Amino acid sequence: MKLLIKNGRVINPATGFDERVDVAIAAGRIVSMGAVAADFAPNKTIDATGCVVAPGLVDLSVRLREPGHEHEGMLASELAAAVAGGVTSLVCPPDTDPVLDEPGLVEMLKFRAEKLHQSRVFPLGALTRGLRGIALTEMAQLTEAGCVGFSQAEVPLEDTQVLMRALQYAASFDYTVWLRPQDMHLGKGVMASGPLATRLGLSGVPVAAETIALHTIFELMRSTGARVHVCRISSAAGVALVAQAKADGLRVSCDVSINSLHLTDTDMGYFDSRMRLDPPLRQQRDRDALRLGLLDGTLDALVSDHTPVDEDAKTLPFAEAEPGATGLELLLGLACKWGDDSGAGLVRALAVLTSEPARVLGSALGPLLASAGQLVQGGVADVCIFNPASSWVVEPNALRSQGKHTPFSGYELPVRVCWTLVGGQVAYEAPSA
Repeated sequence: MKLLIKNGRVINPATGFDERVDVAIAAGRIVSMGAVAADFAPNKTIDATGCVVAPGLVDLSVRLREPGHEHEGMLASELAAAVAGGVTSLVCPPDTDPVLDEPGLVEMLKFRAEKLHQSRVFPLGALTRGLRGIALTEMAQLTEAGCVGFSQAEVPLEDTQVLMRALQYAASFDYTVWLRPQDMHLGKGVMASGPLATRLGLSGVPVAAETIALHTIFELMRSTGARVHVCRISSAAGVALVAQAKADGLRVSCDVSINSLHLTDTDMGYFDSRMRLDPPLRQQRDRDALRLGLLDGTLDALVSDHTPVDEDAKTLPFAEAEPGATGLELLLGLACKWGDDSGAGLVRALAVLTSEPARVLGSALGPLLASAGQLVQGGVADVCIFNPASSWVVEPNALRSQGKHTPFSGYELPVRVCWTLVGGQVAYEAPSA
């Protein structure tokens, strides 16, 4: 199929390209950006007047809930939410049921996702069998099946020796280990430690739960030479440790969720279970440090941390409610809101959603998708076209995700996705586009 995008403002954050040009697409690739050949005959033309034409978003933290948790989300509903949010590539953790610790399970997930012809799905394989923290998985076989890295998801490793062996093995084959830094024993609370948690009588998770885990990870990285992606940093102290690790030359990258970037523990109000999140929302000084860290490049990527939760599990007393929130359709708007509020600007806001997370994935994307997160001639035609002047109010029941719970209900977001292309095919078109 041949497709022509006309009159749009084309932004490629990776190179700083920002011009009003036409984009011609054929056979899933970008044929030209600028002058279009006279003999180019498109099957479809998109008039992007007033819109920004950007690379498709790359989200590094998305729970699809299938297999095993179909009552909370299914591939069809969550991938529909992804393309409605402009997300063309996403990484899903291995904590499904059954756990993604066997090649056959990974292959089945990828096969079912590909049949839907929506966002590209990149699974993380389990670091240990069943995420039990005892025996390592067959990382080589899982990589061949399509895994882009290895993770314990939300299950901390108690045995440091197991983690060291995992990092040693991963380093031998240049695999990336994805770790959420949380001490197993200190991280059992339901909200961030602080005066508010004390007043409300809720068990707290201290910043030390994150920093102790980070110290352990970084010391093991020094001794093994492994590459680690730190998932969803949440504290000012954590940002400082990541900055120091990068300065020391460790092969570390890091992301932060839209929740931690915009919210604090005071937003919880009167035990609002929509704010029951993992990692928990911390104080304003932490949020300010996260915003600055994303601006200066200490933090590499912004993620939705999309975790759909069903009604029964969420509408419980705060301490009993299941942590998580839907976020795929809010990711672009909240990134642009951060860009406006912080002075980072639109190009940087797009970079932390496109070229930067694609750089984290690196060679794991494979040669055919080496240009993911960018708009370049000859590159893959994964494109997000949005109207930067069309604001909308978050109404949970209008979201395409099966999970309707979000802490941003009622927020006004500054941009609206109009079209999403995956491999040169229209995967989403807004009703009013």
